[in-house]
Amino acid sequence: MPSATPHMTTTGAEDIKTTEIEVPVTNGTNGTNGINGVDRRLNGSATWHAGTHEPITSGSASNCSADSFHHNMTYGMSSGDPWNRTQPGPMFGDHEEEAGGPRSRAYARIGSYGDDPKSAKFPRLSNPLELMRPSYDCVVIGSGYGGGVAASRMARAGQSVCLLERGKERWPGEYPAEAGDALGQVHYSGEFAPGWAPKKIVGGGDPTGMYHMIFGNGQNAVVCNGLGGTSLMNANVYLEADEETLKQEAWPEEIRDHPGCLDQYYKRASDVLEPEEYPQDWPKLPKLELLERQAKYLNMSENFRRVKQTTRFKNGPNSCGVEMSPSALTGQDPTGVNDGSKNTTLVTYVADAWNWGADIFCESEVRYITKAPEGQEGYIIYFAWHGRNRGHFKANLHGDLLWVQAKKAVFLGAGAIGTTEILLRSRGMGLPLSERVGQNMSGNGDIWGFGYNTDYEVNAMGKSFPSPYHPIGPCITGIIDNRKGHANPLDGYVIEEGTMPGVLAPFLQAMLELLPGSVEPTNEGLVSKIKSRLARLGSAFLGPYYRKGAIERTQVYLIMSHDSNQAYLTLKDDKPVLEFIGVGRSEHVRQLNGVLARATKAVGGTLVQNPFYALMGQQQVTVHPIGGACMASDGTGETGATNHQGEVFTGDGKDVHDGLIVTDAAVIPTALGANPFATITALAERSVHMYAKNHGLEIDIKTKNGTLNLFGSPQHSHHDVHHRHQDESSIKTFLDESQESERIITAKSVIANASRLNDSGFGFTEVMSGFIHRDRGLKRDNIDTYELAARAAKSLSETARFFLSVQSFDIRSITHDPHHRAMLTGTFVCPTIPGSPFMVRRGEFNLFLLDRKAPGTRNLTYDFDMHGINGKKLHFHGYKVVDSSVALSISHFWRSTSTLYVTITEPIPADQRRCKDADECGLLGEVVAKGIMRIQPKDFLSEVLTLTPTGSNIFKKVKSAGNFLTFFTRKSMSLLLAPLTPLQYPSQTYSGFVNNTPPTHSFKIKASDDVVTTLHMWEPTNTKIPAKNLFMIPGASVDHQIFALPTIRYNAVNYFRRAGYRVFVPVHRIGMLMVAQNDWTTFDVRLDFRACLEKIRREFSEKEEEPEAVYTIAHCMGSVALSAGLLDGTIPASWIKGISCSQVFMNPIWNTANMLKIWGTPIPLDAAYRLAGGDWFSFSTGKSDSRLQRGLNEVLRLMPMARREICNNASCHRVTMALGRCWNHGNLNEATHRQIDRFFGGITMTLLHMLMRQGYEGHVTGNGPLFERLDTAENVRRLRGLPVLLFVGGDNAVLSPESTERTYDALTSAFGTGDDASGVRYRRRVVPGYGHLDCWMGRNAWRDVFPFVREEVDRVVRGPGYRFEEPEDRFKTMVDSGKLLY
Repeated sequence: MPSATPHMTTTGAEDIKTTEIEVPVTNGTNGTNGINGVDRRLNGSATWHAGTHEPITSGSASNCSADSFHHNMTYGMSSGDPWNRTQPGPMFGDHEEEAGGPRSRAYARIGSYGDDPKSAKFPRLSNPLELMRPSYDCVVIGSGYGGGVAASRMARAGQSVCLLERGKERWPGEYPAEAGDALGQVHYSGEFAPGWAPKKIVGGGDPTGMYHMIFGNGQNAVVCNGLGGTSLMNANVYLEADEETLKQEAWPEEIRDHPGCLDQYYKRASDVLEPEEYPQDWPKLPKLELLERQAKYLNMSENFRRVKQTTRFKNGPNSCGVEMSPSALTGQDPTGVNDGSKNTTLVTYVADAWNWGADIFCESEVRYITKAPEGQEGYIIYFAWHGRNRGHFKANLHGDLLWVQAKKAVFLGAGAIGTTEILLRSRGMGLPLSERVGQNMSGNGDIWGFGYNTDYEVNAMGKSFPSPYHPIGPCITGIIDNRKGHANPLDGYVIEEGTMPGVLAPFLQAMLELLPGSVEPTNEGLVSKIKSRLARLGSAFLGPYYRKGAIERTQVYLIMSHDSNQAYLTLKDDKPVLEFIGVGRSEHVRQLNGVLARATKAVGGTLVQNPFYALMGQQQVTVHPIGGACMASDGTGETGATNHQGEVFTGDGKDVHDGLIVTDAAVIPTALGANPFATITALAERSVHMYAKNHGLEIDIKTKNGTLNLFGSPQHSHHDVHHRHQDESSIKTFLDESQESERIITAKSVIANASRLNDSGFGFTEVMSGFIHRDRGLKRDNIDTYELAARAAKSLSETARFFLSVQSFDIRSITHDPHHRAMLTGTFVCPTIPGSPFMVRRGEFNLFLLDRKAPGTRNLTYDFDMHGINGKKLHFHGYKVVDSSVALSISHFWRSTSTLYVTITEPIPADQRRCKDADECGLLGEVVAKGIMRIQPKDFLSEVLTLTPTGSNIFKKVKSAGNFLTFFTRKSMSLLLAPLTPLQYPSQTYSGFVNNTPPTHSFKIKASDDVVTTLHMWEPTNTKIPAKNLFMIPGASVDHQIFALPTIRYNAVNYFRRAGYRVFVPVHRIGMLMVAQNDWTTFDVRLDFRACLEKIRREFSEKEEEPEAVYTIAHCMGSVALSAGLLDGTIPASWIKGISCSQVFMNPIWNTANMLKIWGTPIPLDAAYRLAGGDWFSFSTGKSDSRLQRGLNEVLRLMPMARREICNNASCHRVTMALGRCWNHGNLNEATHRQIDRFFGGITMTLLHMLMRQGYEGHVTGNGPLFERLDTAENVRRLRGLPVLLFVGGDNAVLSPESTERTYDALTSAFGTGDDASGVRYRRRVVPGYGHLDCWMGRNAWRDVFPFVREEVDRVVRGPGYRFEEPEDRFKTMVDSGKLLY
């Protein structure tokens, strides 16, 4: 709350001489009675500054704060007492205020923060990796002080920035407060070398865990992973390096000769981080008072002072506009302060970078950097993404790396060890660097110890919610600064007090009691020994927070000094290993340990060394590792890895990699003898400023942020796409960037909507591997082509692998949306394809997507553009086919769901990829490669472990998991148990009618017996060649739609019209007409054909006086009926130019299954049905049909069927029962099969009986009762001179291939092979892979059947020398574009 003291202004305040002191300001009462001086003291401080300096405000020019204002305040008091002199008061910015009293709880005031991380909502500056772009101007590695500076400043310079952070994003309120939580955040690695045991490379824990313990040989290190880097867990001490240290020979001459060059950059850092001392009028801190007492005992009082720190002691926004809270004095800094008072880089530089448009990505462990391939600019940064539980694939995590391109610069700010590791690995991968990389590392002379069980209360054990009357304080508040006054500057050091985090409270006493090497106090009296023992017992039995216990009387020490800088970092088994061979100048270390011993003895305590020193052979542990990519002292790679600007040398000379810059502690060439982050920040500010200056960039440090809405959107962006140049290359780049931006906006909208609606989601990660063959001729989309490609690839060792994470941000999108979508992110690797490894971002995954190409099939599809490191894009389309073949077979189901058929194509514009005139848009584009990939069993087990629901609470996660598993199980079971699933009845709505082909004219035709039928006519669409008449006859129970099928994109009528033919199709009396119920037969239909031919020859001949013969194509029973008319003379053979007979002509012979229906039952099926159901059998049915028909439907599902032909379509079953299986299901598409009832009518038992009889006897007959055979030798002679093409599907299940064989033999026996130009007048052909009616209704019949039929028609009608030329029309466009190449 605001101060109770009025803010008053008097004139002439600027003339007052002031001194640089801080004093408590009372609220008008005498004294400060109250616990710890709190009750009656104003919770703020009055500050004034010596001389005539301007007041320091958060609105200074180099600041990034919110708009600020300040008040010059004076208090009307007498001048006799220094407390009563007129003083300038505190200055505040936007809604800043003093603490307003001690805090009883640690809490933050940012957005909707809460105390409970499980229910509270926290800001998220980082993006899901799904939103990463392929390239940025600048890539920043790490988010500590060096990385934060680079990201913020480059964003303010107008550059597009990508920040990669290994750890996760955590905000105050999310840091571990309990031992169990903290243990789960521990990650350890390095070489464990205790001295008394063999060395061993170790590693374990969560690699993105917040606390990273790095074991080394001689010294160990602790660093932090997380957005904000080590600033999340450091002690906040802002301490500038002294000049004597900066003048040491190890520093580059640009700095050692001008140490003051860092002053302006220290100022920039200070303006952002806002360090200040612990306020004088805040509660007294026992640990600070004890350190002051110890300084006095050591005769170092003049060196004791309160140290500046980046802890906030007031409310309001910080310099970058992030709302902060005053410190709750928890002492939890070493594990992360949850009270929102710490100015970490997360809430300063990183938040500022976010606000200025930087893209931030967490859980991204950078592995190495390479130069971009020839033709590309900048660098490629390879990183392992730990998100989406990808760590379960241990072999792939660091093998299949993701990457991003930095077009201009890479700033390494991953910390001394992290940056050095990256550079070492980069050198191993071919990036030329100095041999000094990894050398001259230092632990900054860190020494850590304890003054255990002193005579004084210390209160240094951190606590999440300390008593307001017994606060712990910030971790470090005081310092004994002994850096000056030494003949050898390397003898300088600082001693600071500290705290131990509460997570160690249960273990601390046991550790301190049991560690060897303790220095006990001497000359203790009996009373002192008893008090000491009681204090130990008190902590042991009453807990570590017992006020008079040993733990509450333990001082924590941290010394920073100068070590020998002789450490180095190497990679063993690709893991970083520290070798600190010159730890701490051993004599100097002993002297410093002696100082601590004296200080501890003076207050009656026991000096206990840190566990590493005590247990591992006098090893130290540092929280300040520095060096590894040190600045060169002579400006060459002979003495360092970087120059004075942090630019990385290309070797041992002066040449550097342009735009490859180290901005963290790795550049510091010597121990600082002080807390290093102020110097790290200043050096980073300097390096970034110099880079900007050298490259003509201007960093906007004057524009101030408003108060940031961390739950909203940034105020700036640098991803706007502008088209400035007109050359082909720039136009392509502009289009690619525009398309990429559009996809990012779409993906961001999906993610934002899910977040706004608090939706739950689901995700998993998958690895598949296999063989993919580069061959642009592999255009067909069938299993044989994929298997051929995979075999070729295997013989050539063309391996391929992807490592993809699938994430649905809204569980409804994958379970309820018809496309069952989720997003894909990861990598695809195929070394034989240029550009590999490829990055996959914002790809589309569809789970059990209805396959429009095949009935009853659900596909798992993978569809994405992928970016190669060569700057090129390719498109990946893969699908797993789960069809009826999996029915009742777990092994088939596994094979189907683990086998991916892959096609890689050249990219096409996004609008073409979303086409509406193709059933498989993912296959469009020029084919590059094809093959097959599979899931290995071991990878499947890892995949199961990655299944992860997302949601705001446990209930939403459980619901999300339940919804996903229910959906997956339901769809799986519907395919696995297909024969037992509910029948599919005809739909009331039309769907999938993609090619409506209405006739040009329709005519009513009256036959000689007065029966009226219909004749449809289509004019040719190819007008460049003379039109010719073509008569196409459908079979029984169907109509013209089998040739003009609206559910396929390219039907027979389309095909022959564009070949220049005027197409006529009759709907005859045994087709889909009402008269079909009148017991007509195939013999009767010949009259309809004669009437139709008479009309065609009369009205559509080129010469009216000489009617032309008409070429005829006839299918099935239509062909049998035509043969009856020709054989008995009803239709003169001279009227017919030639015939193409589909499946049969004059010798129908049933296939085995249909034969069984005739002689395999005691009563003929037609007779049995006539008795039970009447004379008419309809192929359509419905749920409201009679009980008899519904019962029959259920019985028909039990018909024996090949596994791949199983379906649950009731109409399909009825067609199969009456006529036989009329198609290979794989040749129909979903729309045709789903609506098969619209293309079939029914059949009378009279017609069925005649068909059964003819098929059994093997020849065409007349009507009953005689059923006279018509294919006699005499009748056959009527066919002399008539060219005949006979073709049959190789898998025909209705009629036997013998049907056409017998006819062919009869014709050639009667007339020979003919004497036409080709030498063959009668031809027969078997169409492999096709059944019966799918030769006309199949989705690929345009490619497999129609061409050879047209060739025969052209040969007969237009002459043997005629060659058809494809017209330029929409069908040719579809074929050429690949839209019809299934």
